[in-house]
Amino acid sequence: MDRQGAVGTLRAAVSAYGRGHIAADNRWCVALSGGPDSLALTAVAADVKPTTALIVDHRLQQDSARVAATAKEQAMALGCVDAQILCVDVGTTGGPEAAARTARYRALDAARAGAPVLLGHTLDDQAETVLLGLGRGSGARSIAGMRPYDPPWCRPLLGVRRAVTHQACDELGIQPWHDPHNSDRRYTRTRLRAEVLPLLEDVLGGGVAEALARTATALREDTETLDELAQCALAAAASGDGLDTAQLTVLPEAVRRRVIRGWLLAGGASDLTDKQIRGVDTLVTDWRGQGGVAVGSPLRSERLFAGRRNGKLTMYREPVHRG
Repeated sequence: MDRQGAVGTLRAAVSAYGRGHIAADNRWCVALSGGPDSLALTAVAADVKPTTALIVDHRLQQDSARVAATAKEQAMALGCVDAQILCVDVGTTGGPEAAARTARYRALDAARAGAPVLLGHTLDDQAETVLLGLGRGSGARSIAGMRPYDPPWCRPLLGVRRAVTHQACDELGIQPWHDPHNSDRRYTRTRLRAEVLPLLEDVLGGGVAEALARTATALREDTETLDELAQCALAAAASGDGLDTAQLTVLPEAVRRRVIRGWLLAGGASDLTDKQIRGVDTLVTDWRGQGGVAVGSPLRSERLFAGRRNGKLTMYREPVHRG
């Protein structure tokens, strides 16, 4: 850390981010949980632009209302122009963490009133995300990490270590809330944070979190370039409600699979796996008259398939037979 201290380091990061990505916006919001990362971010953001703190109460813990009320008080004391508590109902789709995340982002998007939303993700969060992606084994996209700027979501602290936000809270004399879920070893991310990353740092001699974050940046840049090429190729291969396999065959593999992924998502698929995308790819590259490939979708009573007919990839549905 440089001589300006933790607060100065965060203020410089947030100011530079604002100039580089959202200079035209004269206000912004911060997603505030009350934890050290988002609390430190709120403090410096309020010094840079008029800031509204958005505090999501997931109502999953017994004292969540108290935590939210304390965060609101802290936000106003730190100079925010407004602070709102957003109570949400968390569903069950995708498991507890995914369901809470879905509810949280939906509430933030509804409350931001057109302003960008700053999120307190740090370099450490990015490193953990890369490791989670490696464990899923679903290709470069899953280890490309979080985007610094993914409108309306803004992550100005992705180059800052978590220790800096904790130190900033100490310098400011503010007491953050520590989410008990963050120390619960039942959660995979918690074990990565407490066990895997420290072990990697020890075995590999330090600098692992920074290296993982650099890897995410490099992969994300490559992925975004390939995605742009795939978008053009998708438009060229579109044929009615399907894709012309002759157009797909001549594409490089990485571009072709991205075209297939984009087409599937546009047709209602979701939660696609690398195995499913490669399965659909064989309908182009190794066509032997085989049947369709089932792909993920939110459908309940039907299954979504991608198949090949008359030189085109098409999507169709079949009822789910229970019994």
